[in-house]
Amino acid sequence: MSAQIISGKEVSAQVRERLRKDVEQMKLKDSNFRPGLVVLQVGDRDDSNLYISMKLKAAAEIGINATHMRLPKTATEEEVLHSIREVNENSSVHGLIVQLPLDSVHKIDTEKVTNAVAPEKDVDGLTSINAGKLSRGDLGDCFIPCTPNGCMELIRQTGVSVAGKRAVVIGRSKIVGAPMHDLLLWSHATVTTCHSKTADLAGEVGKADILVVGIGKAEMVKGEWIKKGAVVIDCGINHILDDTKANGKRVVGDVHYASAKEQAGFITPVPGGVGPMTVAMLMANTVLSAKRFLETHQPGKWDISYTKLNLQKPVPSDIVVSRSCVPKPIDRLAKEVGLLSDEVELYGKTKAKVQLNIIKRLQSQPDGKYVVVTGITPTPLGEGKSTTTIGLVQALGAHMKLNVFACVRQPSQGPTFGIKGGAAGGGYSQVIPMEEFNLHLTGDIHAITAANNLVAAAVDARMFHEATQSDKALYNRLVPLSGGQRKFSPIQIHRLKKLGIDKTDPSTLTEEEITRFARLDIDPSSVTWQRVLDTNDRFLRKITIGQAPTEKGYTREAQFDITVASEIMAVLALTSSLEDMRQRLAKMVVATSRSGQPITTEDLGVSGALTVLMKDAIKPNLMQTLEGTPVFVHAGPFANIAHGNSSILADKIALKLVGPDGFVVTEAGFGADIGMEKFFNIKCRYSGLRPHVVVLVATVRALKMHGGGPTVTAGMPLPKEYVEENLDLLRNGCSNMRKQIENAKHFGVPVVVAVNAFKTDTEAELDLVCSMAKDGGAFDAVRCSHWAEGGAGAMALGQAVQKASDAPSNFKFLYELELPIADKIRIIAQKIYGADDIELLPEAQHKVELYTKQGFGNLPICMAKTHLSLSHEADKKGVPTGFVVPIRDIRASVGAGFLYPLVGTYLEIQNR
Repeated sequence: MSAQIISGKEVSAQVRERLRKDVEQMKLKDSNFRPGLVVLQVGDRDDSNLYISMKLKAAAEIGINATHMRLPKTATEEEVLHSIREVNENSSVHGLIVQLPLDSVHKIDTEKVTNAVAPEKDVDGLTSINAGKLSRGDLGDCFIPCTPNGCMELIRQTGVSVAGKRAVVIGRSKIVGAPMHDLLLWSHATVTTCHSKTADLAGEVGKADILVVGIGKAEMVKGEWIKKGAVVIDCGINHILDDTKANGKRVVGDVHYASAKEQAGFITPVPGGVGPMTVAMLMANTVLSAKRFLETHQPGKWDISYTKLNLQKPVPSDIVVSRSCVPKPIDRLAKEVGLLSDEVELYGKTKAKVQLNIIKRLQSQPDGKYVVVTGITPTPLGEGKSTTTIGLVQALGAHMKLNVFACVRQPSQGPTFGIKGGAAGGGYSQVIPMEEFNLHLTGDIHAITAANNLVAAAVDARMFHEATQSDKALYNRLVPLSGGQRKFSPIQIHRLKKLGIDKTDPSTLTEEEITRFARLDIDPSSVTWQRVLDTNDRFLRKITIGQAPTEKGYTREAQFDITVASEIMAVLALTSSLEDMRQRLAKMVVATSRSGQPITTEDLGVSGALTVLMKDAIKPNLMQTLEGTPVFVHAGPFANIAHGNSSILADKIALKLVGPDGFVVTEAGFGADIGMEKFFNIKCRYSGLRPHVVVLVATVRALKMHGGGPTVTAGMPLPKEYVEENLDLLRNGCSNMRKQIENAKHFGVPVVVAVNAFKTDTEAELDLVCSMAKDGGAFDAVRCSHWAEGGAGAMALGQAVQKASDAPSNFKFLYELELPIADKIRIIAQKIYGADDIELLPEAQHKVELYTKQGFGNLPICMAKTHLSLSHEADKKGVPTGFVVPIRDIRASVGAGFLYPLVGTYLEIQNR
């Protein structure tokens, strides 16, 4: 009786259909995901091209995104290795095949090239690591070479159990024979490997219940050698002469098929047996690799280690604490929180930037819980918002084992080198290394300085050239000859359209059109764009520019602001993508023309250059806390003339990474009446994100100051009122805390009060604050000791935040954008500050009319007032009443997307 034919075509079709369904299931879970395969070829051999086309066709049918990477015959070994390294780092590729042989004119070490493939992408199963795992029996943690894997699938199709059978493998190649031996062995067969030196080969074959032949010799194994009823798998592909064929050749295997099928119970034909299975199993390995990738890179599935603190008493200085802790390598932390290697740019061992393409990868994933940390009205005594932010994330992460990210601002070097100091937190709740955090970090602030000052230079250069040249000369400078022709740049085409000139040929403009195009006609007195420097240099606050002889007497008064006051910093913090940043930078208004038209950076022709300067700064910076929890440090806009919050991009990425049960904790600058109000009305409006909890930080001593405590002088001992129990003073000061709780509740978000405890606080004082906070509407109020104890000292706060995040909330904005400018200002003043009304002084009234006319009336409001009082007068503590807020002026940050009224005598905040 003839053997049953094992059709590789039929089995491979079944395998491909199963794989196609698997890929469909992956896409249902994540519509943007597809398994990725790269086939790397060196040279242009016809046989290789044929094999590759079969692989690409099979991949397309299954739904695998396959790419053919072809290198020329002149490719060197290093060029091949470089290409492999690039694919290894590409997270969208899950399988990499190096097509052999390598057809290069140069000598290339095939073994070295094969082993350069990342083991987790080695879907051919040819690296030494995968071969080693297979030989040890680690079948679930490796890739099995495709031909042996296909052979096993064909054997399974027969229904014959491998366990306990005698198996003979003829051939010991790394691609077929050796791995086939291992597969059969770990499937519990008794295996003999035969080769060219084997004595009595026919006798060994006659013992085999299962025979796999891959020796590369045409029809070498005869039918009479084979045991009756054996399973015969023929891996050979040989060509023999056959006059009956058009090409004079016939394909045969290593087994004499005609005689063998009379002896065997099952047999594979050649062709149509093992061949189709090899390609099918290659696809199976690629899909398996993609499944493993999805399993190990599930958003919110972290495998993170935490750093144990070695607490000292008394608590040493911040720098001593920071340096006492050895941070984890930042690439390790990145991997722990689900970032892929090609999504991370390392800046040394402790800092990294994160690529924005992660947003697309994670866009279908649910967000985590969103928490904003704010405070009572600040005092010189400090409330510890940054320290509380870090202590809270250390508690949620290292102690409560929840996924958590802190998102904080990058500090300016101005305050860092001034009295305020850095912003990394303090004690045992810090971002580390604090020197890196507080100083250059990855250069974002320097990039903003360069971009800002490019605009300033462009403004003055444009005014100078317009004042000293004719229209034609100016036009020729703007559109210079290149190769004998003039050509408009894309940004100039955009300006022409803005002017209503529908022309693209520079030679066709009329004289009137040339004048309109070439002249911005900037009113020097209207220039609002200043130069910046990230240092407190008081002698640059007012300067005269243009005094060199080359400027021909065109001087004007100007000033230097601090870099973080630049509108570009606010743009960075509020942008949502590189393209969005490009548009925001283009819309920044730098001056007004003499006819009253706003002049933008797009009009100056520098918006593209600004984007290039900012292309790296837009990527969030990854650091860590003392206890090893992740931190994004990104953007640092001031909280007075800007909105005082870290970047939207960092928050969005972090919310995806932590997963639906995780937390992202960010901090808003100054008190809740300023930073928190802007967080809600500006940042959340642009981001579309909705916060779950407000953490309001308070201290006993700061509340005592709001209750009427004496003035504090820097460097002098604290008055006894602040270091001795005084419940009456504290009770009076709690009015400020209750007002800030009320302010948070205007937005429909639950409030948890964190009482940052000091050693001089008494139990009665701490209990009083917590009690009055709850009476004032807080969801909960807890005392914290994270400065001295790290995350362990904020456990109660972490638990309260977790509970509050599950409480009902009804987030809403304070005002609608369509309201008139004055009405929006009035709502903030009355509801948040407690004012009776506002007063628009003449310059402010003029700006209301101007910005409304220019189309900026629907922007949100960013109040620039003192942070030291709820009112406009810094010395009014507690909860002032019966006051009218004077609005001295209003300015526009059109690119960032807000108007900022200047309140009272709060002068030139940005140049401190």
